[in-house]
Amino acid sequence: MQLLYSAYATTALVLLGTLLTGKWLVRSTGTTFGWYLRRKTAARRQAILSQVRIEERDYQSEEKKSDDGDWEKLESHAVGSAPNGGQADDEWEGMIGFFHPFCNAGGGGERVLWAAIRATQQRWPKAICIIYTGDHEASKAAMLERVENHFNIHLHPPTVVFLYLQTRHYVIDSAYPHFTLLGQSLGSLVVAHDAFSMLVPDIFIDTMGYAFTLALSKFLFPEVPTGAYVHYPTISTDMLGSLDAESGKGLNAGAGKGWKGKLKRVYWQAFAWLYGWVGGEIDVVMTNSSWTQAHINSLWSAYRAKRQTPWPIEVVYPPVAVEELQQAIPLTEEKREPIILCIAQFRPEKNHALVIRSFAKFIHLAATTTTAQELQKPRLVLIGSVRNSEDATKVYDLRLLAHELKIKDQVEFICDASWPAILEWLRLSSVGINGMWNEHFGIGVVEYQAAGLLCVVNDSGGPFLDIVIDHEGGPTDPTNKSSSPPSPLFTGFHANSISSYSTQLLHAISLSDDETLSMRRRARSSAKRFREEAFAKRWVIQVERLVAAATSFSSSPSSS
Repeated sequence: MQLLYSAYATTALVLLGTLLTGKWLVRSTGTTFGWYLRRKTAARRQAILSQVRIEERDYQSEEKKSDDGDWEKLESHAVGSAPNGGQADDEWEGMIGFFHPFCNAGGGGERVLWAAIRATQQRWPKAICIIYTGDHEASKAAMLERVENHFNIHLHPPTVVFLYLQTRHYVIDSAYPHFTLLGQSLGSLVVAHDAFSMLVPDIFIDTMGYAFTLALSKFLFPEVPTGAYVHYPTISTDMLGSLDAESGKGLNAGAGKGWKGKLKRVYWQAFAWLYGWVGGEIDVVMTNSSWTQAHINSLWSAYRAKRQTPWPIEVVYPPVAVEELQQAIPLTEEKREPIILCIAQFRPEKNHALVIRSFAKFIHLAATTTTAQELQKPRLVLIGSVRNSEDATKVYDLRLLAHELKIKDQVEFICDASWPAILEWLRLSSVGINGMWNEHFGIGVVEYQAAGLLCVVNDSGGPFLDIVIDHEGGPTDPTNKSSSPPSPLFTGFHANSISSYSTQLLHAISLSDDETLSMRRRARSSAKRFREEAFAKRWVIQVERLVAAATSFSSSPSSS
């Protein structure tokens, strides 16, 4: 009891002191604790430097023996300049911390991480890339081998260092059945403290969407430049709008009704304010699409303006294996099978039910259309990963839906397919479909285009604004998404309901051979915008700003 009273008294004194001394005390407390963490981790920093030197020496020795020049063949993407007009230092040899607790997951977010590290290594060969991860079951060698096999990305091993977090469970959504957004965000502060307790980097970049960790970094280490690659906003104005019963879409459509709905709205609005304040503390912000950029701008720009952050929020499209797909699947005049392919994780927001219902209606339409009657029996193939028992239950429910709609013989489910298997389905299929509302980017849609499939996608998010657009720019057919014929610039079709999806599927499958081949060529050409090389160049431009800021601080008298 006495200990409890002591804790209350301490808390009261802290609050009183904060009221009396204001921001100065808060900032001083943060920087003092940050100084302590620097002192605490100084020995580990020296140990990492020594280990990197040893690994580099051994690696170079092995390279001479094997005469394997893969690393030397990688080209540098030295694009962009420092804010003062000078080139950022090629010889910079600081430590860049990448906060990615699930780096071994193997998804699109991980492709961004590893492509970013490869681009960083090419630009600054002496820099050390620190990855804060919670994947304790995987060694460094195992993870780098998985990166090569899964993404075909080859890294320079000596300058890649993994630091293993002990607190990753604090950011798992299942740990917070209520107030999940706030719970995960506050939990990320615990994980970030875990990371900084192991090593304080010279630059800190979050590549998973944990913006609160960057605010903590700025609170503890004001001199450490921070960067964020945002795959999707933790909360958005669309999410708030989805609570409305009349116009709502997505998983929370109409959830704003009643007193619980009102409380949910207040909670989300408060969290949006807090999320905006946190975003204002980040130096360099990259987003994966125009849709994400627009929402992040609406939430963060006012706070970034107050802080006078010099750099705008930029779109850096994620890297897609466009060239690999184009080499593996040549574009020929050979007619493909009438297969409609959907590649998406079996999660609720991917809206597989909409895809299946639309396919059922499409079959009915096709039966009454002369052109479609001449086709073989169309099939729908759904490929996706199953992460847990909830995803497995989702697949079971979707199978039941196909059975209820009397189309089970024309619907095939493939779980956790290998990359060669996916390539084969991309080669055989005619149409790729995407059903998610407000897909943040849509790597799968780019893969459809690169593989030569005709695309039918939702008229929202990244697929609508960035990917399935007229080849010379601008959304395809923004005013009439369901019935207009293909124009000379079309790269695909948009839809927003069962009716429009089924109609657009019929349009796609009924095109003449010449129209089909022309659209495939346009779409494949358009997909080149998302090549890995394009990502690397844009990434380096942004990180050069952080390196210039870090270099400026390290050379200032106050840092001595």
